[in-house]
Amino acid sequence: MVARHWTGVTKPGKANDYIAHLKNETFPQLSSIPGFIKASILHRDLQEGTEFLTITEWESLDAIHSFAGEDATKAVVPPADREMMMHFDDRVRHYSYGYTT
Repeated sequence: MVARHWTGVTKPGKANDYIAHLKNETFPQLSSIPGFIKASILHRDLQEGTEFLTITEWESLDAIHSFAGEDATKAVVPPADREMMMHFDDRVRHYSYGYTT
């Protein structure tokens, strides 16, 4: 299993819109990709906006490639998401699970 981590900061007042977009559009699309397991949204308020850490879990890097393309470390940030963001990671981080309970 592989966890894909991405961080972005929404513009002030856009946090709820971003969560709704993920829940209603992004995550249902991800659910249709073979090898996708689940997604989590973590957030915290900052002075400049709301920071989000989005974690998606996948069966393998091959499954991630079917979502992200050949360069699996390149962030996939659609135009609708970009409009809500102050700034975001251009690259994602992948972690393999060493232990879970």
